Amino acid sequence: MRTVVITGGTDGLGKGLALHYLRHGARVIAVGSTPAKGAALRAEAAAESAADRATFLQADLTSVAATRELVARIQSASPTVDQLVLCAQRYRLFGPRSVTPEGFEHAFALGYLSRYVLSHGLRTALEGAPRPVILNVGTPGVPLGRLHWDDLQLERRYGGFKATLQAFRANDLLGAAYPSRYPNTPVRYVGYHPGVVSTGMPHHLPPPWRALTRATFAVLATSVPKAVAPMTHLLDEPPADAFSAYQRKRRLAVTGRAFDEAAAARLHEVTRELIGAG
Repeated sequence: MRTVVITGGTDGLGKGLALHYLRHGARVIAVGSTPAKGAALRAEAAAESAADRATFLQADLTSVAATRELVARIQSASPTVDQLVLCAQRYRLFGPRSVTPEGFEHAFALGYLSRYVLSHGLRTALEGAPRPVILNVGTPGVPLGRLHWDDLQLERRYGGFKATLQAFRANDLLGAAYPSRYPNTPVRYVGYHPGVVSTGMPHHLPPPWRALTRATFAVLATSVPKAVAPMTHLLDEPPADAFSAYQRKRRLAVTGRAFDEAAAARLHEVTRELIGAG
């Protein structure tokens, strides 16, 4: 029985993927921050006669220490992980800069550092699977945002959009760096842009933007079940290349500044120093 680990697995795309794999006989470990949502997922799993294969793990992914503890809990629950899906995201596009207790800017901590720790921390568990794959859900191929190398925590000039886009660009480099870190690994790393998907994201926006986003979703957004289909194809039939990127079904060229190998190696080393990685 394969094991699928999904962060953000109790909401939106993550929940859609969790239910899909539960219906198809997999064991799913869904990571989230809200016990009530975890209980709701387990109730839906029970309705599908899959309660015994659904595990909810509560974790604060804004914390590096908590994410490391999560890695240990996952390894304890399942020594082998077939598929790791990184979906957890909470947009803070407006308002003042927010810092975690460990001193990291919120979007950088949740949107990038947690994915770094999970990607590297679960590598051994993934390598025990026959066709291991990491699917990092973000916005590869979007030419917006950049790494602020001299101010990664955006202490001097903060903006919610700037912070969110920086985290996305950091994830592009995270995927690009992975093969060079582990040249003989069987793990396939995929950066994935799902497009506009009808999720609960507007709930986290202030009223004027919430209404506008909902109206946009009503016209342009893909439903979660439709958005899940191309994702499951990549997870079940991962590309041969060690690293690849997709925008829905369209494969992207992993070249240029967004996936620059030197920048990817630099960010990897900077991140190791930031979090004290061994």
